Amino acid sequence: MTQPIPASQLVLNAEGAVYHLNLHPDQLADTVIMVGDPGRVDMIASFFDKIEVKRQNRELVSRTGYFHGKRITALSTGMGTDNLDIVMNELDTLANIDLKTRTPKDEHKSLNLIRIGTCGALQPDIEVGQNVATRYAIGLDGLIYFYEKNKEVNEITMRDAFIKQMDYPTDLPKPYVVEGSKKLFDQLAQGYYTGVTATAPGFYGPQGRTLRMHLAYPELNHKIEAFEHEGWRVCNFEMESSALYGLGKMMGHNCLTICVAIANRVTEKFATDYHPFIKKLVLDTLERLSNT
Repeated sequence: MTQPIPASQLVLNAEGAVYHLNLHPDQLADTVIMVGDPGRVDMIASFFDKIEVKRQNRELVSRTGYFHGKRITALSTGMGTDNLDIVMNELDTLANIDLKTRTPKDEHKSLNLIRIGTCGALQPDIEVGQNVATRYAIGLDGLIYFYEKNKEVNEITMRDAFIKQMDYPTDLPKPYVVEGSKKLFDQLAQGYYTGVTATAPGFYGPQGRTLRMHLAYPELNHKIEAFEHEGWRVCNFEMESSALYGLGKMMGHNCLTICVAIANRVTEKFATDYHPFIKKLVLDTLERLSNT
């Protein structure tokens, strides 16, 4: 008989919802659009024909409703892979753990998890305002190595090529590489720039930005830009996709990231008003999801 998961590990709030997301299982749709910014959740929900759930806890805001008959949850995650570790584990809990018995369900449910965000382009041919779909995510954060199943999802050949070509510093977290969902990629990424996304564990130093502190490895960005493996290049920097792909694949969910390039780190261009680009990407994604 399966032992119940202890209360200190499966943490619920006073009303029995998962602790951080503040959601009950029936309040979560099987398709989730994830954004970093809490303010974007209501923008997504503004396209819904009907909203049935509104929940919030700290920066984690959710709206569940219907777009052209398809049930969808819009959810903010906050920034960074550490936040994604919380969000992904609690989404999987809602889908695959019986909260009353505190035991895994007999039948596994796969969620469709689509991250829509912003990024900095790392190739000169990516224009500001262009959508970038992530086929592979390279994690510079080390998160998946805390989980036993990391060996099953880590693209070792590409990872090792990245480490070798980069002459990657051994005192930084060991990189990992995870491929996103081919199903969601084929469904949602048509017509977009596609490639490899580097997920950094910070916005400034880890992405090569300097203010008052100098970088330990100032050449790192140039090496990332020059990386190539079997025709794949690193096309952009952001802060969540490696955790989404790594944890999602280990848990058996379908994951995809599509970001708007609001800056190009090579040409130094920046979109001062990128909100129309995000709004169009959200609407296009909703339309493509509803057509299946």
